[in-house]
Amino acid sequence: MTSQRYIALIRGINVGRAKRVAMADLRALIEELGYRDARSVLNSGNVVFTADGVDPGVAAAAIEEQLVLKLGVAARVMVLVSEELATVLAENTLLPQATDHARLLVFILGDPAMRAAVAPLCERSWGDEALAVGQRAAYVWCPEGVLASAAATTLGKQLGDTTTSRNWNTLCKLYALCKEPASAPPGP
Repeated sequence: MTSQRYIALIRGINVGRAKRVAMADLRALIEELGYRDARSVLNSGNVVFTADGVDPGVAAAAIEEQLVLKLGVAARVMVLVSEELATVLAENTLLPQATDHARLLVFILGDPAMRAAVAPLCERSWGDEALAVGQRAAYVWCPEGVLASAAATTLGKQLGDTTTSRNWNTLCKLYALCKEPASAPPGP
């Protein structure tokens, strides 16, 4: 079976004082599940790992369960295959106007059918802000900052806890980490 790189995006950990998780503990948890080469980006619950043909939904459920059992933290987890993240990055039509990538927010859609809920919001006028949607993500340009963004707030309310968001810089770092050589799988 062919090894692939996966990205686990864990929603809401290490934001403020709630749901604190050390990245070393998170990487160890991922590897205890039988995944390899776990590497984290920043301190916000972003982990890249290698596995042999695992279903992303199965991996997400396993990580969610172990977060509760081993670390006492309940958090939603989304797992993407690296090719899915490449598509998310390639489909962003807001890049030409987004001059500060820390203010370019990407909401990962857990279910591609969620596009239908986002599409009407893309038709609205958001002033200096902009909103666009791809196959697996919704993109929000927040020139005055994420916290001041009416588009990001509205989109967040529309999607609820079925999504997680990251800024463009973080997603690019995660993708770069996916492209780094992974360790070889253990021998028989």
